[in-house]
Amino acid sequence: MEEQTQQETKNKGKFMREEKKYASLIRILQTDIPGNKRVLVGLTYIKGVSWSISNAICKILKMDPNKSIENLNKQEIEKIEDFLKNPKLPLFLMNRRKDFETGENKHLLTTQLEITKEFDIRRLKKIRSYRGYRHALGQPTRGQRTRSHFRSKKKGKSVGVIKKKAEAPAKSEKGKEK
Repeated sequence: MEEQTQQETKNKGKFMREEKKYASLIRILQTDIPGNKRVLVGLTYIKGVSWSISNAICKILKMDPNKSIENLNKQEIEKIEDFLKNPKLPLFLMNRRKDFETGENKHLLTTQLEITKEFDIRRLKKIRSYRGYRHALGQPTRGQRTRSHFRSKKKGKSVGVIKKKAEAPAKSEKGKEK
């Protein structure tokens, strides 16, 4: 009897136990990238790295774009980080050409990109340009039509089509007298 209960508990343990597989995360420039992604796809998780830049990195550093991120060794990760910190990319791939303050051609990543964008919008608002005014109102800044799109009042609530209620026909005075 005891043997039978021991076997049952062992069998139950097998059924109850599930193997949990944890996906590895690789950290490149303060960004967590899932380890099961390919290099070409994984690099696009970094803010400021597009598909074309990711492809250029793979070609310049002579890396296999189909290789899994978790299979990269420390040297390859360091090469990617060094390249992203000081990219030697063609001008048309850079995201900050002719910087407003310095006039340099830069490529910004992660938090630098967010901060610079925020400062640019503040500058536009401060000088009261048309684009700055549109940013302040929460309207589109590049000439899109607003009759059918961008129909939101405040705090992200969208406005649908509002139809006027049809008024009930007025009763004549003769109908009241009867």
